[in-house]
Amino acid sequence: MKIRDITAAIEKIAPLRLAQDWDNVGLLIGDPQSEVKNILLTIDITTEVLSEAIKLKTDLIISYHPVIWDGLKKIIAEPAVKPRLASAPVAEATPATVGLAIPCGSAGANDPRSTRGLVYELIRCGITVYSIHTALDSAVGGVNDGLAEILGLCDTKPIGDYVDYPDDMNCKLIVFVPADSVAKVSDAVFAAGAGWIGNYSNCSFQAKGAGTFLPLEGAKPAVGRKGKIEEVPEIRFETIVPADKLDKVIAAMKKVHPYETLAFDVFKLYNSQEKLGLGRIGKLAQPLFIKQIINRIKNATGAKAIGLVGNEKRLVKTAAVCAGSCGKIINSVIAAKVDLYLTGELKHHYALAAKEANLTCICLSHSVSERFILKKLAKQLQMQLNNVTITISKKDSDPFTWKNI
Repeated sequence: MKIRDITAAIEKIAPLRLAQDWDNVGLLIGDPQSEVKNILLTIDITTEVLSEAIKLKTDLIISYHPVIWDGLKKIIAEPAVKPRLASAPVAEATPATVGLAIPCGSAGANDPRSTRGLVYELIRCGITVYSIHTALDSAVGGVNDGLAEILGLCDTKPIGDYVDYPDDMNCKLIVFVPADSVAKVSDAVFAAGAGWIGNYSNCSFQAKGAGTFLPLEGAKPAVGRKGKIEEVPEIRFETIVPADKLDKVIAAMKKVHPYETLAFDVFKLYNSQEKLGLGRIGKLAQPLFIKQIINRIKNATGAKAIGLVGNEKRLVKTAAVCAGSCGKIINSVIAAKVDLYLTGELKHHYALAAKEANLTCICLSHSVSERFILKKLAKQLQMQLNNVTITISKKDSDPFTWKNI
């Protein structure tokens, strides 16, 4: 399967247009024409994750955090602490050796000391990288919806950092198809990117009717004869098409539609969908005490420690969530006067402001508040990608080790 086919599947889950302007998402390293058999999912790409990817013969790493943040001025092998002597056999390679001296198939990998070192090794090993980050944060069913689900929040809305969701993003395609050909036509337009509404695919409306036409001189009708009015049982088939995929969908439809000249309509849709952005805020379906919420978080995320700000015995009726480090969004949370804020991390002065406002905060550590979503992402991708192996990294982990002292 080509990279471009896989990125199309990712787009259905986390459209890149939902990412923040400052973010760096999408295909960051690699050739969109390359073939993929093995995919590795991770929050961060580290030296350990790279070594794991090499051992698994990974073709594509889908990372949550971008491996490239700022513009790189050069991409070189980073010198390691203990470079391997040129005469030493490759089998002795360890994670402390120089990248240039290690073949990608060996047990050891380079120990790059910076982004450029990692990027160098990823390119050298032919591993493609696609990052999703804030696109998955804002997406329906993404990271923040996952945190909201853990708390049991209902009727949630984004908190802030809204992203543009243009009115012409979706179109409605209506086409009239002979009843015995509707399955072939619908399969083709769905495969080309039509029919997606939220977390549902293959969405359409079909109504029975009759089509009439009179083939004239020069016509080559698939049904009927020249000079005779025909009436054919037809299906009015309607579906949603993203505006940027409209040409592709129409081409796929025309390729399989049996009529020489087919009748179809395209309408721009008014977008009545609420704003999308970071975080979620809402009411709990059932009020819970902080202790009960902590147990839910532990079971869902595997968190082994939390940072707690404010009243730890309160009954929570309203709450907000925001994965990772959400900056000034907490000001909107404080203004909303909810009982609880669940996040990854807080700066010191934000924690003080929350405590003064009688807002209880639970901090899971930055990546712990995000890593749980990889299981769901793997299942969503596997449903679309039958011919690839998808693995969640076992080496990806929170950089912090929390200990009692």
